[in-house]
Amino acid sequence: MTPEQYVQEKAAASGSSFYYAFLFLPPPRRAAITAFYAFCREVDDVVDEVHDPGVAATKLAWWRKEVTTSFAGQPSHPAMKALMPHVKDYDIRAEHLIAVIDGCQMDLDQSRYLDFPGLERYCHLVAGVVGEVASGIFGRSEVSTVQYAHKLGLAMQLTNIIRDVGDDARRGRVYLPVSELQRFDVKAHEVLNRGYSERFTALMKFQAERAHGIYDEALALLPDVDRKAQKPGLMMANIYRTLLREIEAGGFQVLHQRISLTPVRKLWIAARTNWRGR
Repeated sequence: MTPEQYVQEKAAASGSSFYYAFLFLPPPRRAAITAFYAFCREVDDVVDEVHDPGVAATKLAWWRKEVTTSFAGQPSHPAMKALMPHVKDYDIRAEHLIAVIDGCQMDLDQSRYLDFPGLERYCHLVAGVVGEVASGIFGRSEVSTVQYAHKLGLAMQLTNIIRDVGDDARRGRVYLPVSELQRFDVKAHEVLNRGYSERFTALMKFQAERAHGIYDEALALLPDVDRKAQKPGLMMANIYRTLLREIEAGGFQVLHQRISLTPVRKLWIAARTNWRGR
């Protein structure tokens, strides 16, 4: 298997909404974003699939070294071998990849966030930086497009957090800020024990409304000159926002299940966005 085949299989097997947006890119950009996405999946899987924190920390340390050696011209992992030919063309820097690893490290170091600014810092590393790199691969000419990408990354990560409240709780993590749990009188043990209540629903409505507001802020920042190039990001935004609306319509039943859209629906949303341009 070549590095290119490896990252393609990694992206396709994930079933991620990102994969459907990649399909509409020209081959060179598609190859670059697929390799970058595979790298992100690799380091994220360390946290999600390795149950021993010490082993996970060792693996993340290995990835830090792999990034350094790859940018020195000696990649060894197939994801990095597939990515390195594209880093100059799309201004992908080692610091971008290290930031993603730093975000995954935060998952090992803490399982609670006291307030939204603390959560926002985490989202910046695992989603905002990813959005910045992706926007560069898609093609951008304005600085405000970078700001748009960071905002969009934040909105999509907040959507992930809403969707995955139950899954994350089963891993002992609660990303909903402690200050907001307290505001709505929702105890962490209720989330961990899948306890639904009117208080929990009110908390989740607040989370969803904030995410919608940030989607709107992000889209307002995207300049018209870059809108066509950034269509893959708009596809992902539409897929994620549709998912968020599904969760809202279902009454935020996220503690006992992981709500998702079908592959056909994701592809339809991506195609419709490509056709409409928004």
